[in-house]
Amino acid sequence: MRLIAAVLALALAATGALAQNRLETLDTGDKSRGWEAVGRLDIGGTGFCTGALIAPDLVLTAAHCLFDKDSGARLDHREITFLAGWRNGRAEAYRAIRRAVAHPNYVYQSETGPLRVQNDVALLELVRPIRNTTVIPFATGAQPGPGAEIGVVSYARDRAEAPSLQEVCRVRARQSGVLVMDCDVDFGASGAPVFSIGPEGPRIVSVVSAMAEMAGRKVSLGTALEGPLALLHAELAAGRGLAPGDAPSVRRIRVGEETRKDMGAKFVTAE
Repeated sequence: MRLIAAVLALALAATGALAQNRLETLDTGDKSRGWEAVGRLDIGGTGFCTGALIAPDLVLTAAHCLFDKDSGARLDHREITFLAGWRNGRAEAYRAIRRAVAHPNYVYQSETGPLRVQNDVALLELVRPIRNTTVIPFATGAQPGPGAEIGVVSYARDRAEAPSLQEVCRVRARQSGVLVMDCDVDFGASGAPVFSIGPEGPRIVSVVSAMAEMAGRKVSLGTALEGPLALLHAELAAGRGLAPGDAPSVRRIRVGEETRKDMGAKFVTAE
């Protein structure tokens, strides 16, 4: 964990960061085609994160998006809305959240630490699946190794009305389930999908958790998905993630089957 701890100890405030790679704003129908399953998560009108569909009714994002950065209290997920393909005031689909589960080993904390990044992943179950020919959920894939080319689609401060695509950025290091990437992120990009783009199309291989500095350069940090994602599916299958007061439901399982603008992205910082 020494490398990751060293990176986190050099965390960089977003306002002083300079973009290293070109961002393409997906602000037209042609540019955004194929990326509509990435959406903005509006959090009670006080902030936002980024999320992406991995099933018609499941959104993948960062666990810290479910917590209030000041109190550390868990937010009521019923106040979160997923805006699929949000672009210039319109979305391809609008959905409320029925259930939300964070990684069972995730503990929200304001202090810098690799364990916060390592388990910073969550699944949100929508009240109704999104089923149309435009919003197609993404497949997930294995975490790439150092040097691998990746891309990130995200909303962020100063680009909250349309997503931006950054390709190509690269994995600079990988250790203990944490990816260190040279991708450009900013407040609001928390939970943004990190893509590996191959012959089979884009696959989500990580989720943006934080931004930091390594060797004087801006980097972003992402979580592993393979093990954590299986745990999150198990949490949902066990009936967890309901808001207090909500009645549990029985589900048959088949085999095979900005007011406060920076609230939505609680990046790791050392002040």
